[in-house]
Amino acid sequence: MTNMKFLTTLVTIGLTFMSCANNHDQSVNIAEKSEYFDYSNSDDQVTGGIKMIPISTTKGIFNVYTKRMGNNPKMRVLLLHGGPGGTHEEFGNFDGYLPNSEIEYIYYDQLDSYYSDKPNDSTLWTTEHFVEEVEQVRKALKLNKDNFYLLGQSWGGILAMEYALKYQENLKGLIVSNMVASAPEYTKYANEVLGPQMDPDVLKEIKDMEANHDFDNPRYEELLMNHYYTSHILRMPIEKWPKSILLMFEHLNANIYVYMQGHSEFGMTGNATLKNWDVSDRLKEISVPTLMLGGKYDTMDPEYMEWMAAQVQNGRSVITNGSHLSQFDDPENYFPALIKFIKDVDSKEF
Repeated sequence: MTNMKFLTTLVTIGLTFMSCANNHDQSVNIAEKSEYFDYSNSDDQVTGGIKMIPISTTKGIFNVYTKRMGNNPKMRVLLLHGGPGGTHEEFGNFDGYLPNSEIEYIYYDQLDSYYSDKPNDSTLWTTEHFVEEVEQVRKALKLNKDNFYLLGQSWGGILAMEYALKYQENLKGLIVSNMVASAPEYTKYANEVLGPQMDPDVLKEIKDMEANHDFDNPRYEELLMNHYYTSHILRMPIEKWPKSILLMFEHLNANIYVYMQGHSEFGMTGNATLKNWDVSDRLKEISVPTLMLGGKYDTMDPEYMEWMAAQVQNGRSVITNGSHLSQFDDPENYFPALIKFIKDVDSKEF
């Protein structure tokens, strides 16, 4: 009898303790619950963060695709994809890194890119148009100097620099990823540094095709893919390229790409409208905190990107061990550098 009473008392005490502990854990969890993924008070909850934003142009009003990931009123990053004519799919693995740091980021397809309206009007394919488009997107998403980080990769880097040169008063931070400030410098690096690293016979065949404007020849794309892209665009065998990158290439708008960039990433070719673009002398005008994020094996000269960071008034340079899509072939360095920059600016430690 005495032993039974003792056991009963022990069980009662144990259950009471467990109940208190569970209640304490629940209260802690409730207190610490993050609002990062809470869309319940947002007008885009029903669409999962997607907004089609109307853009006024000289040719009428068109809609562009955006999708917000997470909530953070202090750190909001608008992503500008490359191409021109690429898609937000090139940022497909940001989901694996930024949420853990509770950084809000916004996917965005520029006009004439896959998920947005496609007027297919070349008069709109100018840096001036796209800068104003970004500004309209900023206003629609209520981004401002207290929270607005702009990240542009490749052509998106051109657009980000152009935006900062006109509207930097709206920015909290600027990230230029895998893009130099001069298109002629980009082409020069491709021809004088990267080209000679290729097999001479392969390089000659590529150059002969370019001289003959034989860009639609499947052999041209095959040579670039296997001897250039896998070394300087994304450093892994094509069969291992991530699905989001394959989708980006599948969805690429070739019309705007060729019109503004040319037929390949091997410098700018033909009559590409960006062929002579250069803001090197204007970098000194950028006063907003700026990260130049390059890659050791990039199509863009990493030393030139380091130089760019010294030209802006408040810059930092990080060179990863990746290539043009460093977020995929060197995420171990790309994302820590990006996250540290954003948080350093936010905490005023930059």
